[in-house]
Amino acid sequence: MGDAPGKEVLMPKGTKIALGFALIPFFMLVLALPFVNRIRPFIFGLPFLLFWIVLWVFLTPFILMAAYWAENRFNRKSGQDKS
Repeated sequence: MGDAPGKEVLMPKGTKIALGFALIPFFMLVLALPFVNRIRPFIFGLPFLLFWIVLWVFLTPFILMAAYWAENRFNRKSGQDKS
């Protein structure tokens, strides 16, 4: 809002990395489902598709934690930490 018109605003490196990490669960839970839509094999008694969804639901917080750490680490190094 306070930027001059026509001035290019660059996204910090840490933010780009964090967005990349955040896209992983989206792709795995939404876009990859047609490719893993299988009933067999059964893994831990679950059809493969249900196992896939449960696996990514459990992995998502860890991936987002890595995104948070990456954004803080790289943005702090470049002097763009807001705190």
